Amino acid sequence: MNPLLDAYGEVYPKLSQHAEGFPTADHLRSLIRVGNIEFEGEMEMDTPGSDFIKEKLLDGDMEPIYLQVWGGTNTIARALKSIEDQYKGTPEWEAIYQKVVDKAILYAILDQDATYRKYIAPNWPDLRIFYNASQFWCFAYLWKRAVPESQHYLFEGGFMGAEIINNHGPLLKQYYSYGDGQKQAGDEEHIHGDSAKLGNAQWGTFGVYDFISEGDSPAYLHLIDVGLDNLNHPEWGGWGGRLVQSPEQPNRWEDGAGVLDFNPFTDTLDATYPQIRWVEAIQQDFAARADWCVKDYADANHAPMVKAKGQATRSAKAGESIVLEVEASDPDGNELETKFWIYQEVGSYQGEAGLSAAGNQVTVQLPANATGQLHVIAEVKDKAEHPMTRYVRFVVEVE
Repeated sequence: MNPLLDAYGEVYPKLSQHAEGFPTADHLRSLIRVGNIEFEGEMEMDTPGSDFIKEKLLDGDMEPIYLQVWGGTNTIARALKSIEDQYKGTPEWEAIYQKVVDKAILYAILDQDATYRKYIAPNWPDLRIFYNASQFWCFAYLWKRAVPESQHYLFEGGFMGAEIINNHGPLLKQYYSYGDGQKQAGDEEHIHGDSAKLGNAQWGTFGVYDFISEGDSPAYLHLIDVGLDNLNHPEWGGWGGRLVQSPEQPNRWEDGAGVLDFNPFTDTLDATYPQIRWVEAIQQDFAARADWCVKDYADANHAPMVKAKGQATRSAKAGESIVLEVEASDPDGNELETKFWIYQEVGSYQGEAGLSAAGNQVTVQLPANATGQLHVIAEVKDKAEHPMTRYVRFVVEVE
């Protein structure tokens, strides 16, 4: 991480011109801890990483803490075990247990060691977990199979190399891609940087600067507020995919065969489309932000500002006609395009609904037999070289 933070420090003066809130490289360094890395699944020893997680879970801040699992859960398991060892059997245990399960949310991309199954789930059964086993593949090694061919360009070297990796400063230059010449010391398994291996890579045939994998990205993308209100409602879907509550385990949200969105590219219900539907907006957003590392504010693109006019959540009666409207502006003065669409797979709405849009306003005609919760997405995109998209989600309870 240190070379990446060194490079981040170099682009920070330019990057921080474009948005508030970017931390300094030194601040990020102050937060880094090494966890349980002796061997896969090791959770016997307290480590600086497990101690840090323990400290955060027990402090007085009751904001949710997202513990992102991009491999195994063993460092998290060690932190929880240390809490259990200290408090179980004491008068404080019940309150401590409740505090931890109220704060912690695990977002796991697969389950790559046994510590969740063997320790966390049995001993912390109320801990919330968001489990992504299907949707992340369009950001992983199998993107050529998952992503529609018409969107492959967003992951191919022509886009990745020119619009993100090259000529965008030292930080983006370290972003791993196929045939880029990079190799991590001590990692003999991953040979993606060797251009001689492009023709027989494990997951297909690739070109120079083709996307290799950021399969864990949905865990992070879930935290980015683009207006879809998915943070408090993972079942509503967003840039981190869509996860639904397990009927057997109320504290577990998951994807898979039970979470299917209609894929218009294949004309089928698809377990990966809840993530694929956002891929173009995400990759273009990435390219726009890559420009922030090297360009002045006036020369780069920035996201439109969008909000609901009136209440975003409302009630309506079957047969009624309702009007939904957004207010939108662009910090760069770019022309905006507003599109309204119904997220049919989300909510409990049954029946058809007609949309008639004009500018930033849409009229929704509800049929006489309508019922349930209807989700209407307002999607606002600026017209720029790398367009950025923001949203408003209208939730209509139809009686």
